[in-house]
Amino acid sequence: MLVHLSVHNYAIVEHLDLELDRGMSVITGETGAGKSIMLDALGLTLGDRADSGVVRPGADKADILATFDLEDIPEARTWLAERDLDNDSPCILRRVITAEGRSRGYINGSPCPLGDLKALGELLIDIHSQHEHQSLLKTDTHRRLLDEYAGATDLARQVSLAAQRWRQTRQELERLSNSGDEQRARHQLLSYQLEELENLALGENELEQLELEHKNLTNAESLLGICRQVVEHCSESDSGNVLSALTVSLNRLSSIGNTSGALAEATNLLASAQIQVEEAVGELNRFVDHFDADPARLQQLEERLDAIYTLARKHRIQPTEVAAMQQKLLEEIETLDANDESIERLGDELKSFARHYHEKARELSELRQQAATSLASAVEQEIQRLGMPGGRFTIELHANSSDELQPNGLEQVELLVSANPGQPLKALAKVASGGELSRISLAIQVITAQTSRVPTLVFDEVDVGIGGPTAEIVGQLLRRLGERGQVLTVTHLPQVAAQGHQHLFVHKVRGSDATHTAVSKLGKTERIEEVARMLGGIDLTKESLAHAKKMVVTAKA
Repeated sequence: MLVHLSVHNYAIVEHLDLELDRGMSVITGETGAGKSIMLDALGLTLGDRADSGVVRPGADKADILATFDLEDIPEARTWLAERDLDNDSPCILRRVITAEGRSRGYINGSPCPLGDLKALGELLIDIHSQHEHQSLLKTDTHRRLLDEYAGATDLARQVSLAAQRWRQTRQELERLSNSGDEQRARHQLLSYQLEELENLALGENELEQLELEHKNLTNAESLLGICRQVVEHCSESDSGNVLSALTVSLNRLSSIGNTSGALAEATNLLASAQIQVEEAVGELNRFVDHFDADPARLQQLEERLDAIYTLARKHRIQPTEVAAMQQKLLEEIETLDANDESIERLGDELKSFARHYHEKARELSELRQQAATSLASAVEQEIQRLGMPGGRFTIELHANSSDELQPNGLEQVELLVSANPGQPLKALAKVASGGELSRISLAIQVITAQTSRVPTLVFDEVDVGIGGPTAEIVGQLLRRLGERGQVLTVTHLPQVAAQGHQHLFVHKVRGSDATHTAVSKLGKTERIEEVARMLGGIDLTKESLAHAKKMVVTAKA
């Protein structure tokens, strides 16, 4: 539960340190004193949004701390432990807002995002506001209230997630399926083109070899003439040839005898040259002897090269890129084949997600049906106690007509009411006046709060529009809730204020140059005086004090 609230430089609050107890704590005060400011500040520690306007004028920052005893809140202890934020002392939530508008959140001294404050706060406090009855006009609120009462919030979240997955999978499947005809035509074209390339069966380095051989055959006569001419210059010319010149040169040097140094090296080089020329002549002779200038072979080469060049032109690529094109076509075909496999896989996934959705949605429907009867009966009893003696209340579940898997489950939830005897049940928006709507909202909040696992309940002026005997019943309901845990309620009704276990009085303190809000915990006498003020105004009379004392004493009985 909430054990301490510290507020510094927030709105018109300069410094506020408040110790809180179990039971029902009522918060009262004059209009404009800032009764709801404390709850607004508390909301900031729970992750509510804020801006720089909340900082007290003249201060550089607003600083709010809320301290909670987690002894009876195992879910919160587990949440903290999972994030290494737990300690042996009470849990402290802190929020700092600077005058420049920057905001920082802390859990047990560790910086954290606002989302973490909000997530943890939902395990610690349940806040009901005076404007909540307006949301009763929305069917989304009807469904949320029923799911919370049924303890099916997590299951409802699973149903919503299952519907989302199903919808995303269906969209992807439709996208692939809609492009199916186009992809099949593309697959057919690519397969034909790939078959052409495979039939071509171009080998590795084949194009380079074909072009070289074609060049040689095309220039056969010129090539042979050059080879014969070189052979003649090297070894066959009578007027002098390279080998003869080398032989004569070697003989002349050898005749010197005992050559050494540079002469010896020159002799070795000439001998090596002689050997290399002889080998070159041999290679040339073999080439000439075996060269086949076959016209049929030339025609074969030209036909083969033409086939390669034709396919290259067809694909608008260079002949050297034909092999790469074949690989590219193969990869694209594999991608299209994979898309076909994806369609089959997505179809299976879609069926699986639909089965999972219906399993969870049917489970949710059963819980809703069971809870609807119980909740409607309990709310009907409370609204009859709250000044609607002939009122009737029911919860109807209407099956969804759409074939779509709906994120909210298999049915729509609608709250129906009849405010007076003999009137038919109709939707809240059609029959309930403002006062009736406030009482219905309060009845629902009180009933649903009884099933809440959150130990601290906050009611911020939920009794607006209620008075007389009904107000006393409201106070009794809230006190009954307080006996189960902790209830904080801001009220302007003396009948509600008298029911509290503790009474906090909010008032303004006016200084010479500034005004700030203060909160006092009232003692027995002070409390009776405050209830009397709420009954009869500023001037206290014996009658109003006696009436107030009777109300407080009766509440304790």
